[in-house]
Amino acid sequence: MQGYSVKLDGFEGPLDLLLHLINQYEIDIYDIPVAVITEQYMHYIHTMQQLELNIASEYLVMAATLLAMKSQLLLPNQAALEDELAADEEDPRDELMNRLIEYRKYKEAAADLKDKEMTADKLYTRPPAPLPDKPELKPLEPGEVTVYDMVAALERVFRRKAWTRPLDTKVQRAEIALEDRMGEVLEAVKHRKQGIGFFELFPERTKQHIVVTFMAILELMKKKQIVCKQEQHFEELTVFEMGIYDGSTV
Repeated sequence: MQGYSVKLDGFEGPLDLLLHLINQYEIDIYDIPVAVITEQYMHYIHTMQQLELNIASEYLVMAATLLAMKSQLLLPNQAALEDELAADEEDPRDELMNRLIEYRKYKEAAADLKDKEMTADKLYTRPPAPLPDKPELKPLEPGEVTVYDMVAALERVFRRKAWTRPLDTKVQRAEIALEDRMGEVLEAVKHRKQGIGFFELFPERTKQHIVVTFMAILELMKKKQIVCKQEQHFEELTVFEMGIYDGSTV
């Protein structure tokens, strides 16, 4: 299988991933449990490595920082035995907390500016002009599924395959074309008004087949041919054909 490079707008950097985890697990940003956040962060990194995606160095730097911070908090604090040194000691989480708070401010400000931009786009100063005879398209609302939700779902796919994988087996390597798998995924969701479960698209096959399937789903979402939806956090993702989901297909 040839290398396939995917750029996902959902990944905006390690701070964005950490902020996503903090919101998802309802963690107090002013009292971050380093052990928990490090474990969840490493799950995402390992899943991306299993997909053989090129992970930006900043993600790995943050992973090393979290592991070092976790180790530092686990070590016995000898300086705390001396009052003078203990008073000057800083919580190793403070720098990370300040960076996350600052990043959240910019992220929220960017979202506000985006809303203002969308509002401004609806304002017109010229006189009304005749519109072409084309049907008015309803705005698409593709649910609240993020790239992080999809990576977490794929992690569960890998975990399930590990449970059922035989200890001794010999398989013959078979090349899987991305375009062929895209067609198979599209055919699987076609005309299904209730959609299809994310896990149903990953039958009991090789890791290569799982990776190509995941890439096919991302590419179809990028081409706006399918859409993923999730009712609540931690629930299974559902994949719909775009026309069925937005109501344009009966």
